[in-house]
Amino acid sequence: MQVNLSIKGVPEALAQKLRERAARNHRSLQGELMVIIEEAANAGPAGTAPTVATRGTRRIEDIAAELRQRYPVTHADLPRGTDLIREDRDSR
Repeated sequence: MQVNLSIKGVPEALAQKLRERAARNHRSLQGELMVIIEEAANAGPAGTAPTVATRGTRRIEDIAAELRQRYPVTHADLPRGTDLIREDRDSR
């Protein structure tokens, strides 16, 4: 089960720094905040570095499964580009 968290009263300067950090890491602000929270939760004793797995690294299989779930249409369901070009060419 997922939980929604909210932080109220974030100073604009801090929010801007978080947006800039997210952009540098090619993430959305939401994605960047999730990584920060995961790193903090998995860090262990204060001052220890998080493991690689908590730095936003994901296996390609997990990414592919997420994309298949998010975008269920497969290429098999669509006409091939070469077939469309041939059909257009033959119709002239």
